Amino acid sequence: MKQLNISVGIIRNTQKEIFITQRDASSHMAGFWEFPGGKIESGETPEQAVIRELQEEVGIEAISLVLLDTLEHRFPDRIITLHFFMVEDWKGEPYGKEGQPKRWIAQSQLNEAEFPPANEAIVRALKNNQF
Repeated sequence: MKQLNISVGIIRNTQKEIFITQRDASSHMAGFWEFPGGKIESGETPEQAVIRELQEEVGIEAISLVLLDTLEHRFPDRIITLHFFMVEDWKGEPYGKEGQPKRWIAQSQLNEAEFPPANEAIVRALKNNQF
């Protein structure tokens, strides 16, 4: 079975809004909203991966990261391990660098149903102000 390690950045501004992007129509879990991030490359730490992914996907330079949680999710064809980092200090203004739809949403307004199943627990925790 395929195993994937993914690093994810939860970009939160001082107004407690979270920056999210929409998955491409051609990707796994197309149409869902997500926190920016991606696969951890060989030789990379989860921290290095999220810094690289945030630069590539949304054009920001993460200054500080805090690991919130690491969760494993099993799909019929793959197992993914997600490393969720809170990013509250960065340089630049996040945008959809790959042309993907994006938006800022109040943390309290996050909706698990709009995210891939592997994100539900972290979305619920954020929505309930556990972080």
